[in-house]
Amino acid sequence: MRGQDQRNGTGDIKDSRSGRPAPVSIDYPPVRNGVDYLASVVQHLGSPALTRGEEHLPGPRSVKYAVLHLQAAVEVLLKARLQREHWSLVFSNPATATRDSLADFSFESCTTNAAVERLRNIAQVPISAAEAKALKDLARDRNALQHYGFQHNVRAVESRAAIVLDFLTRFLDTELLPKLGPDELASIHPDLEMARTRLTDIKSFVRQRMNRLRGNDLAGLERRTAHCNECRRDALVVDADGARCHFCSVTWTVKQLLADVWRDPDPQGSPGMDCPSCHAHALLDCAVFVDPSSNSAMYCLVCTKEFDNLGLCKGCGCSWPKDDESVETTGQLLCADCQDRIRREEDEKHWQ
Repeated sequence: MRGQDQRNGTGDIKDSRSGRPAPVSIDYPPVRNGVDYLASVVQHLGSPALTRGEEHLPGPRSVKYAVLHLQAAVEVLLKARLQREHWSLVFSNPATATRDSLADFSFESCTTNAAVERLRNIAQVPISAAEAKALKDLARDRNALQHYGFQHNVRAVESRAAIVLDFLTRFLDTELLPKLGPDELASIHPDLEMARTRLTDIKSFVRQRMNRLRGNDLAGLERRTAHCNECRRDALVVDADGARCHFCSVTWTVKQLLADVWRDPDPQGSPGMDCPSCHAHALLDCAVFVDPSSNSAMYCLVCTKEFDNLGLCKGCGCSWPKDDESVETTGQLLCADCQDRIRREEDEKHWQ
């Protein structure tokens, strides 16, 4: 028909008036765009199912694009929900928002962290602390990858990606999909179902791998197994040399454990105290292990000894066993150094 676009034999659209191929248009509304990124993420991560007895491990390039596209999916989908609440909330500073700048995209949008806080506080979307941390870590990884280069354990990236993917699929189901029309729902259905299937594969792989570890590498080590900050799995075994995660193989020195894993919320403070046994500044009362019975004890990262009944020395404030004989002889808890100092002072007075 004259004046209308027609398809040629190859499926390309041709303008009947000029005979030339018509311009290809890109139509990705926010939710469809976010789901397309999710599909790309799971395609790059691949299927983690066991192949010929060997664990699948995506290559560095696949991991790179999985991280980039997962962060893109997060930004698109979170901001789609924010804009549904109110269009000004996607601006970095909502007070300066204008309809014109929204229409021509000439504005600075809010960060992922700000989007999470606005969704929680304004839209009252439930986002747990663990989910917020996973989203924050992903944004940090993307920035490191895009601007500075990125070196990270592939297994840790895959495990952390599964947490974010799990959150996003639930976020889609509860916050975005119910408001879409039938046409848009139909357009995203294939990609969304593929993402769900691959996510189930990844979660199943993680579960199977953790079950194997609990039955083998981690068996009997529950009192020294903690949560790994890299892969988010309870597979970090602490010993006198530091710690190693049996899920993602990341290792930590004692100094890194004190600084990064069990650091004090007060930036001026330190989680470590002087150990009564080895005197290293590595005694913790904040370590959380898989076996909860070990959490009530204080634990030294250097000599790996536990202490159940410690108090503070009245002389210097260091930790010392409450059942020490100094309590009976002096009426107060004193460490060995303070006891020696007091004896020397008394001896000096005696001979003066």
